[in-house]
Amino acid sequence: MKPVVQPVLFGYFRLDGGAMFGVVPKPLWERKNKADERNRILLALRSLLIKGKDFRALVDLGISNKMSPKLFDIYGYEPVEGGVEGMLARYGESCETITHMIITHLHFDHASGATTLKDGKVVPTFPNAKYIVQRTHLEWALKPSVRDRASFFREDFEPLLDKGLLQTVDGDCEVLDGVFVQKCDGHTFGIQIVRVETEMGTVVYPSDEIPTSSHVPLPYIMGYDLQPMVTLTEKTKILERAADENHILVLEHDPTVVAVRVSRTSDGFEVAKSYSSWEEIAR
Repeated sequence: MKPVVQPVLFGYFRLDGGAMFGVVPKPLWERKNKADERNRILLALRSLLIKGKDFRALVDLGISNKMSPKLFDIYGYEPVEGGVEGMLARYGESCETITHMIITHLHFDHASGATTLKDGKVVPTFPNAKYIVQRTHLEWALKPSVRDRASFFREDFEPLLDKGLLQTVDGDCEVLDGVFVQKCDGHTFGIQIVRVETEMGTVVYPSDEIPTSSHVPLPYIMGYDLQPMVTLTEKTKILERAADENHILVLEHDPTVVAVRVSRTSDGFEVAKSYSSWEEIAR
């Protein structure tokens, strides 16, 4: 039995448009990504639910109720109605049925939902789950640089460490039956993208290596990336394989496009087909 996947939208937030597109000028990126009066663009918090024969896994879960009102305002957070439990219930799951959470990296907009505030205490959101992250990334998150330390909130993952729930892996490997992770180092050290071999084909969750459909063209790399030239190399390899093997790329932060297929061009890659809903692909 091959795994079944389902993108799950847990909300929206906003980040600075210039930071999201690095060296690309605003007149170019704003054509598809309208900025508000604070120069922020709307972004999705889209996770990937993976159902296997013996597991229920969730890839990433950004922004939780632990954030202060000040940070909620800074990031323009908009949770979906029903919260985490409500959204999981739509797909026949609950926080208790999740057996694994694969965290692509520990930036707050990807890992904050791994823990939650309950009765005044920060506790694991999924009490029966193992949480999977790259070892080198955890080491970096515990001692980040001045440049990126604002992206890590220790309360997102320290409670998992304290309870022995955080499982580390080293490099590329199969973490669950039919579910593979690939280590990258461009956006941050030890980010991992996820690949799932399903009946409908290969589904890839590239996380912040390709956060939106606007980031498919090669020069579109975030200003947040610690090693942008490494991102360029990694992103090129992801897109080459996706184009050649017709992969479905599920986009974590695109507010309107759930997934894309890509094709080669004379100078890189482009979106060959975009999907605004998973049903467009699954049917």
